[in-house]
Amino acid sequence: MITLETRTQYDQRHGGPFDRGSADSWYGRPRDPHFYIGDTSMSPRIPEQQMRPEEIQAYLAGYQYNEQFGGKKEY
Repeated sequence: MITLETRTQYDQRHGGPFDRGSADSWYGRPRDPHFYIGDTSMSPRIPEQQMRPEEIQAYLAGYQYNEQFGGKKEY
């Protein structure tokens, strides 16, 4: 679990909202809230329109976390 300044804990499961947000930031992709039911690209993709508010918050937190503390993929 990652804890941000707000002390909110986010599940870092591969394919989950926090993971997908941080991955989008890492790869330099624009924000596009989504997650996967299971592992990334190996299970159904859930788009923003079908996400609960707390799932969108987790995605955005993952994106923000990588923007602040992570890096960017070098191609």
